[in-house]
Amino acid sequence: MFEEEWAEKTKHVDEMIKTYLPREEGLQRTVISAANYSVKAGGKRLRPLLLVESNLFCGGMGLADPLVCAFAAALEMIHTYSLVHDDLPAMDDDMYRRGKLTTHAKYGEAMGILAGDALLNGAFETASAALCRENEPERLRAGAKALLVLAEKSGMYGMLGGQVVDVEKTGGQMDEEELDFVYRLKTGALLEAAFMAGAILAGAPQEKVCALSQVAALTGMAFQIQDDILDVTGDEKELGKPVHSDEKNRKSTYVTMYSLERAGARVKELSEQAGSILSGLPGDGAFLQALIAALTGRRY
Repeated sequence: MFEEEWAEKTKHVDEMIKTYLPREEGLQRTVISAANYSVKAGGKRLRPLLLVESNLFCGGMGLADPLVCAFAAALEMIHTYSLVHDDLPAMDDDMYRRGKLTTHAKYGEAMGILAGDALLNGAFETASAALCRENEPERLRAGAKALLVLAEKSGMYGMLGGQVVDVEKTGGQMDEEELDFVYRLKTGALLEAAFMAGAILAGAPQEKVCALSQVAALTGMAFQIQDDILDVTGDEKELGKPVHSDEKNRKSTYVTMYSLERAGARVKELSEQAGSILSGLPGDGAFLQALIAALTGRRY
């Protein structure tokens, strides 16, 4: 039952996101094509789905709200840009993602860089354009706050900051503090953006926004550790990306720092903490609870 509901909700979010992609025309159409290819390559649409579900959990209208749709699409563009750049030769140098050629493998390294840039810029164009169509002061204030969350959580003090430490430490050893920092920012920050922006756009009180940020941080940490586990134990066809890439790139992970067993126990602990906080908040969180459990216990 949950799996069917998850698939249906993801389908609706995916269809919505594609309505925001630009037409592939003009002299710059190659970069537009590369950017669109990156978004259309698939994926769980996890971050936009979490934004929509967080909004509904806090009493918002979800996909019936144009502002929520625009911010959800923008968040997926930001996430996709990060993957495009992460796959580049200067970073992880991966040729396949989601079972398809990575953007730089298909369009060339230079166009891969530009496609990532275009997606990041396009994300803020998309969210800003939707905000400019609003007239109500409360909606404008909420939109401005949500826009700031997207900027902060994707920037130097968010995802980008985590990526910096990850790159600097590749081939070397991280200590536990550094590894937690990378996971909290590189993976967790955009999940925090999803929960927080969705709640803010619903007009949720600050206490609830902060609590959902905690839920997201814990979920993000568990999600990334599970990703480490799957890089060792997963199947390349199921995952849609190469396995053992952490070993190839000599990256520190929870698995290499501790063990598969301890990493698995940490995933369980973190997901239970996230579920406990969520269950203490007002609202129907049944779907979000099930989604967190599915994500942190996934096999692909």
